Amino acid sequence: MIMGEGSVRVLESRMTIATVLEPADRPRLEAAAGDRVSTIHAESVADAIRKVRERPVDAVLLSADYVPKEHVPTVASLVRRFPAVPAVAVVSRHDTCSSERLLDLGASGVRRVLDLSQRDGWARLRDLLSHPASPASAAILARVMPELDGAADDCRVCFQSLIRLAPGAPTVRALCRQFGVRPSTFMSRFFRAGLPSPKRYLAIVRLVYVAALLETRGLSVADVAYRLEYSSPQSFGRHLRALTGLTASAFRRGTTFTSALEAFVGQLIVPFRATLRAFHPLNSDGVVALGRGT
Repeated sequence: MIMGEGSVRVLESRMTIATVLEPADRPRLEAAAGDRVSTIHAESVADAIRKVRERPVDAVLLSADYVPKEHVPTVASLVRRFPAVPAVAVVSRHDTCSSERLLDLGASGVRRVLDLSQRDGWARLRDLLSHPASPASAAILARVMPELDGAADDCRVCFQSLIRLAPGAPTVRALCRQFGVRPSTFMSRFFRAGLPSPKRYLAIVRLVYVAALLETRGLSVADVAYRLEYSSPQSFGRHLRALTGLTASAFRRGTTFTSALEAFVGQLIVPFRATLRAFHPLNSDGVVALGRGT
């Protein structure tokens, strides 16, 4: 889809929700979620943890009607090991068992509850699912975008979308498919402006996500590699060493999310602020083409 001048928008990643729900509630959840949300149904809390380890998950929905008492300690493990993934308790009926389980889930660290038995319950769920917010993505955007005040709309859209899409876009070619821009055209605009290459921007943003993921105790180095679309942990390790000179384990010990983010801003944003304010990366005439290939 070609968007006309003045009609810029940010490309959004699709939200992924893992659920431990009663089978009868799953079709209603999918109907409420719509096309922007991918649902992964797990049969147990332990299965949900495996899903969270294997792929990026934005939230986990836990049914107080479906999670048995003996699985409650595993919920505490989920909350403790993956603090950046919100755990949300849902209840679709009220009885003694579900009420007790809600208390158990709260004691395990679950802080949000959605009551689907209420008239507005499914509407509240739709509202929750329509506003996905990766904590890492939100933190990067909050730090980077003020540095781009005064930049053209398509420059701001480019960087907002690059940050949001970076975890699932390992190459500039993959990113350009989302933008609807030829990779050669996209890269030449950075070159002509005297900016670092898009490949460099993408690689360092992904490095910030690496630092964020490695701060999550529940994720192994292999988990991080697969979450960021590397072909193997070995490929991830080679790429990390080429960028930083460090092994994944050394990077994990010595680099925090905050320090990686500050390095990105200090090296690739602040020195080029004047150039970025006059930069049109998505269209040389300032008309933004977005959405092809999505």
